[in-house]
Amino acid sequence: MDPRLEYRFDPAEVETPGFVVDEGLLRDNLAVLASVRERAGCKVLLALKCFAMYSTFPLLAGTLDGVCASSPHEARLGREEFATPNGSKEVHTFAAGYSEADIRDLCRTSDHLVFNSFAQLDRFRPLVRELAAELGREIELAVRINPEHSEGATPIYDPCSPGSRLGIRRAHFDTENLDGVTGLHWHNLCEQDADCLERTVAAVEAGFADVLPRMRYVNFGGGHHITRPGYDIDLLVDIITRFKAKWDVEVYLEPGEAVALNAGYLVASVLDVIRADMDIVIMDSAVPCHMPDVIEMPYRPHIVGSAKAGEKAWTCRIGGPSCLAGDVAGEYSFDTPLVTGDRLVFTDMAIYTMVKTNTFNGIQLPAIQRFDPQKGTLTTVRRFDYTDFKNRLS
Repeated sequence: MDPRLEYRFDPAEVETPGFVVDEGLLRDNLAVLASVRERAGCKVLLALKCFAMYSTFPLLAGTLDGVCASSPHEARLGREEFATPNGSKEVHTFAAGYSEADIRDLCRTSDHLVFNSFAQLDRFRPLVRELAAELGREIELAVRINPEHSEGATPIYDPCSPGSRLGIRRAHFDTENLDGVTGLHWHNLCEQDADCLERTVAAVEAGFADVLPRMRYVNFGGGHHITRPGYDIDLLVDIITRFKAKWDVEVYLEPGEAVALNAGYLVASVLDVIRADMDIVIMDSAVPCHMPDVIEMPYRPHIVGSAKAGEKAWTCRIGGPSCLAGDVAGEYSFDTPLVTGDRLVFTDMAIYTMVKTNTFNGIQLPAIQRFDPQKGTLTTVRRFDYTDFKNRLS
């Protein structure tokens, strides 16, 4: 079954708007990641910026080595919730800039702190050492580099685009200032295959050959679409294996999308069908509130049972209830016209969705549910109400 075209739960049982995460599909992704981890001898972290549904963390922690965070709140969530019965897993944190308050907080939750500049490293290295000693914790320091090698097609998601604020370029890298630094980190991929990583590794080796031997570990970042059908897993394993042997380092990957790719859905109900210069469907899910990546990326999400405009008998534009004129998911065609009360099931909605939802216009946040395919049961994990909207304001 192709998860982009089908689902295994009854949409009529879903509270709308509502997210549904299929535990079986999560397990399928974890099996692929476990195979890579074992074959390549690398460590795999969950990127919380993409998927932070912490009710699934006990399941994920059984396979993954930890999490990567981008803020004190994410790091705390990873420390408190990403664990097995034997204890919590690794927490790595990177941000483009830290305040002193951030560092004091992060030293309680993070095992690895990655700095975006030598100025920040110089400012906070003494404080990290002082706090680590007080807390009796080992905290490793790392720096993020900019390989100056772009593979991404969308500039907003390309950390190596001109003018990027992310990572230290070779010309500004201070090789005499690595006291206590044990890790090197980069990130430049977005939903890409292993050939893009291979070219990136070549760029890093060409630019930082004098730095790599001084590191204990190297983090290849995220954007690896490992669980996508057709991804070249053999090449990924080969790249990691060769890199480890050549530079005598441990390798980390920190995928977000690959962990929950195609494992989640957003179910919406049709509220109205109106006639303008074309048929327009109004649903109870607002795109800027519940699917902001559709506008930011931008892209057209798939709806089960639909096709592109004009490919099936009836074509319409689908949008949400907010006042934003651009609250539109896209144009779709169906075998028969939609009517009030119909359910729309958007696919691949576990990633960059729940982490980005907002209450613009006071729009109701979607409920969050888990589907157990073995039992055939839907369980509501969380419902939201007026207080969730009000408490974000003042």
